[in-house]
Amino acid sequence: MWEQLLSGIENVNNTLNNIVWGWPVIILILGTGILLTVRTKFLQVRKFGTSLGSTIVPAFKSLAKKNKSKDQKLRGVSPFEAFSTAISGTVGTGNIVGVVSAILTGGPGAVFWMWISAFFGMVTNYSENVLGLYFRKKDKHGNISGGSFYYIAYGLKWKWMGFCAAVFCIFAAIGMSGVQTNKISGAVSGSVERWTFVENGDIVKLIVGIVVAVVTAIIIIGGIQRIGKVTSLLVPFMSLLFIIMSIIAISMHIGNVPTAFALIFEKAFNFQAAGGGIMGYTFAQVIKKGMARGVFSNEAGLGSSVIAHSASETREPVKQGLWGIFEVFFDTFIICTLTSLTFLTTFDPNTLSPEANDSAMSMEMFSSNFGDFGVGVYTVILPLFAFTTIIAWSYYGEKAVEFCFGALSEKKRKYIVTGFKVIYIILIAVSSTIHSELIWAIDDTFNGLMAVPNLICLVALSGLVAKITKNYFDRQKGIKVEPMLSAYPETNEEFKSDIQAEAESSKL
Repeated sequence: MWEQLLSGIENVNNTLNNIVWGWPVIILILGTGILLTVRTKFLQVRKFGTSLGSTIVPAFKSLAKKNKSKDQKLRGVSPFEAFSTAISGTVGTGNIVGVVSAILTGGPGAVFWMWISAFFGMVTNYSENVLGLYFRKKDKHGNISGGSFYYIAYGLKWKWMGFCAAVFCIFAAIGMSGVQTNKISGAVSGSVERWTFVENGDIVKLIVGIVVAVVTAIIIIGGIQRIGKVTSLLVPFMSLLFIIMSIIAISMHIGNVPTAFALIFEKAFNFQAAGGGIMGYTFAQVIKKGMARGVFSNEAGLGSSVIAHSASETREPVKQGLWGIFEVFFDTFIICTLTSLTFLTTFDPNTLSPEANDSAMSMEMFSSNFGDFGVGVYTVILPLFAFTTIIAWSYYGEKAVEFCFGALSEKKRKYIVTGFKVIYIILIAVSSTIHSELIWAIDDTFNGLMAVPNLICLVALSGLVAKITKNYFDRQKGIKVEPMLSAYPETNEEFKSDIQAEAESSKL
């Protein structure tokens, strides 16, 4: 009976997943990115230097300083902490295991289409952030909330669709807590078995799951402020560690780099039918795997990372939007590219099998280059990538729950949010020993379902994105125009006064 139920759920999910991650949605994702790129006049190219100069560069310069918020009007996080929370949700196991999976199932050419999705995704993510900050809401305590469901409900004015986006986000968040913990427990138990020959891996996995659940509970109880501070510490460390190890591994096989790039570009346009060419993949499958994996990795178009960006204390939507451009660039063009080159230079692509286990091959990638030390580093990197994703998505789910029950009193809403957090924590521990791949497939489906209403809204509000963008850069040039800081007149005036006060204080 139970097996029949699971089989039925799996069949329904497979059908839905094929639709959600099928060609219509893939084309919608790419088409939205192209439309936004045209309407913003290739912003990701024109303002890429500005993006770096106004986001990550000053953030690194201020790392040595204490980054305590002095904002008394908004209870949010600094722009860098908002970015760190967002990037922690996107830079996860998908950047290692997911990229390896894309190459195994779509061939080396999938990497090229991952880059294409990221190029246009930079503007998609930028647009999400701009709209997220423009339509975010502030409560009487100064807490700010935003996300795709807010600009769908208050920008597009389709509240029912905003509600659907929020519900999809809740289920995606719950699923994310499970799948990421599953990867953490699997990586740690695999290393323990390798070094100690302990055969009962489920006990190790359960212990790992409980530890992760407890640490997560301590962090998420502190809200977005604590999440932002933790991720702003962990993200630079884990990213730098991975980048260093990848560069060393690639350098060890430097002679294979030209071949790897040649394969990526050659197989990106592989018109051979299945059974021909490297691993025998069709042109259509190469594109689909690359595009889908790219979106799953950088989340541009899903409407998830914008929830974290909307908590930024910055008043300027475009300023936080520029963080979105760097976020996708860092996630895909740096992290995913390093994973791809490490994998393709370490192994002979002709010997790879589509049926190979992506997790096992990811660990083998480190083991082949660094031995047991590499396995140890992998055991640190993968859990960190997964853990930061867990705490970021807990916040996404929390904000989606608040949106769904916004009509209730503040007290009742708090009880429901607390209930969500409890369920989230419990599932972290429980899912650590789950062997079924069904939970992965269901979460993948809900991630895709989040994208559909978000992309529809981005297309409909693309003109507004262009208008807000022009407004900001016109003001930067000294042109006198009324600032577009918020969709709500009262909040817009408040933010306008805050910016003027900040400008005057900086002159003193």
